[in-house]
Amino acid sequence: MNKIDLQKRTKQFNIDVIKVCATLPRNAAGFELAKQIIRSSGSVGANYRATQRAKSKADFIYKLEIVIEEADETMYWLEVMNETGLIDSKIATTLIKEANELVSIFVATVKTTKSNNSIKKT
Repeated sequence: MNKIDLQKRTKQFNIDVIKVCATLPRNAAGFELAKQIIRSSGSVGANYRATQRAKSKADFIYKLEIVIEEADETMYWLEVMNETGLIDSKIATTLIKEANELVSIFVATVKTTKSNNSIKKT
């Protein structure tokens, strides 16, 4: 998967989360969960995009680690929403799977980048 595909995929992830949030109850829990998960899922795509402007390998890795944290946080909020019955379990499962796949992709990218960096140093 190339960087353009990942940019599209992370943006679509945020869009899908926003659409799910539109179905949340209009009460304190719904508003707070929507606020949290929209921010974290949006941060996945925005910070991935920022990796393309990294100033160094270290900066690239740092930005990717933020992407990983935000994707993992989004997964947490999706799990909470699913376990409280606030969203359809099929939709939750699909989005949790996508968040997990994004985490896996970015963790592998960090490992590869770090590995390639240490090979060059020796």
